[in-house]
Amino acid sequence: MTVNRLIYRPLGGAGEIGMNCYVYGYGPEGRERLIVVDLGVTFGDMETTPGVDLIMPDVTWLAERADRIEGIFITHGHEDHVGAVGHLWPRLRAPIHARRFTGALAKLKLEEHGQDPNVVQIHEARPEWIEAGPFRVQFVPVAHSIPESAGLLIETHLGRIFHSGDFKLDPTPGVGDPFEPEVLAQIGREGVKVLTCDSTNVFSMHPGRSEATLAKPLHELIGSARGLVATTTFASNIARVKTLAEAGRAAGRSVCLMGRAMRKMVSVGQETGVLTGFPPVIAPEDASSVPRQNLMLIVTGTQGERRAASAQLSRGKYLGIEMKEGDTFLFSSRTIPGNERGVGRVVNAFSEMGVDVIDDHDGLYHVSGHANRPDLQQVHRLIKPEMVIPLHGEHRHLREHAKLAIEGGIAAEIVTNGMMMDLSGDAPEVTEYIEAGRIYLDGSVLIGALDGVVRDRIRMSMNGHVIITLLLDENDKPLGDPWAEMEGLPEFGKGGRVLSEMIEAELTEFLDRAGAKLLRNDEKLDDGIRRVVRQVSVEEIGKKPEVTVVVSRLSDS
Repeated sequence: MTVNRLIYRPLGGAGEIGMNCYVYGYGPEGRERLIVVDLGVTFGDMETTPGVDLIMPDVTWLAERADRIEGIFITHGHEDHVGAVGHLWPRLRAPIHARRFTGALAKLKLEEHGQDPNVVQIHEARPEWIEAGPFRVQFVPVAHSIPESAGLLIETHLGRIFHSGDFKLDPTPGVGDPFEPEVLAQIGREGVKVLTCDSTNVFSMHPGRSEATLAKPLHELIGSARGLVATTTFASNIARVKTLAEAGRAAGRSVCLMGRAMRKMVSVGQETGVLTGFPPVIAPEDASSVPRQNLMLIVTGTQGERRAASAQLSRGKYLGIEMKEGDTFLFSSRTIPGNERGVGRVVNAFSEMGVDVIDDHDGLYHVSGHANRPDLQQVHRLIKPEMVIPLHGEHRHLREHAKLAIEGGIAAEIVTNGMMMDLSGDAPEVTEYIEAGRIYLDGSVLIGALDGVVRDRIRMSMNGHVIITLLLDENDKPLGDPWAEMEGLPEFGKGGRVLSEMIEAELTEFLDRAGAKLLRNDEKLDDGIRRVVRQVSVEEIGKKPEVTVVVSRLSDS
């Protein structure tokens, strides 16, 4: 008799915030049919991943089982949930399922990479069921900071899973689906074996606030401003963008959207019908002709991104617009941990211009898109799952959420990237671990995190680089002295002598002492030269640089 099992394996998003990718499986051990939930990205930083544009989950484990994947389900359109679709879909090649707005964004991702957008199938929300092999799946509308977000109700013969996606309990989100407690209560009455649940705000002790609470303070702030007003918010939060635009129009200002992502999100929202009644806006090329006191800009760049509109405005003139003393710049957003330095650069640059910068320290101008601790407790009570598995959070978030569930009398388990859990029984059971790696988009090329490219780049950025060139004649004897070219190193050593000349002198002595056997052995010659260069560098400047050795032999030509 064949015994089926129900499994869960996160490949990204469990133990971190961002890069979401989760796998559910049902069937005989080792032959389970699979569904994938989300294919997201996170972003590199100059400290740990210099030069890396995007980071995404390593889907090698999935790609090796691509013939068992029944479908890819995208919960919503944030980059950390849909951003890797264009890069990773060719390795998985399964149908993509999404709601209208999310599906439109997924299609754009595929088109950008020259792939067929028709692999995206658009679905209505509950009560429609999607058949995917042994799974039946529903999109369950939830409120979030982007329209048409959804949790997933996943039905199998061994029980039902409610995968929350990102959500908040907002009855008045402005754009998108409101929180409807009766929907979750009905799902709970029907029975839920496992709740895999957003943990982002588990440490926020007060109930979450509605998007609607921002309209009044934003209207008051923008109405009282005197010079040019510019504001930044997450481009995907088109409910906020609409509220800001309405506040600008109410204050008698022409409104201009700046930044490709901002315009794209608004356009997709209007095309899919989720965004209606958006105030009229002017084109960026027309903004410079509007008197300052009659102009409002809504710009990209909440996190200080160097190429975004807010950062470019902070560095001077952008598309003919220049911020000046007496103007106002509002961050209607929160700074994501790790981005404080980039945001600080923008804030200080505006301050030097005399621009009044307003952020969200007092909570007036931004609300989170994630459920706070009391909201999570309410969802636990509504759904009444047999067990809770926290996701979408760093380890401390997952641990705290698990403790919260246990305090409420629900079994819980901390599951991080790479762990495989058997959900078939009364409690989750670890069955396997794999290394949950990462893939980097480095320029236009995908590379593995362990390939050494970024590691070498970090070493060079910290210690500099020396290139040694050496010519050998047909008898393997040096032709002239070796020469050194340096990058990222000081010109002079501690004694005031030119560092490259000291390296060349030491190498000449080393080669004079070297025997014919060493000079004929490329590997040993290379190692010896590296050792000399690093020894001189450590003594003179306290650095051990990366060294490239180029040996040319006349006999080679």
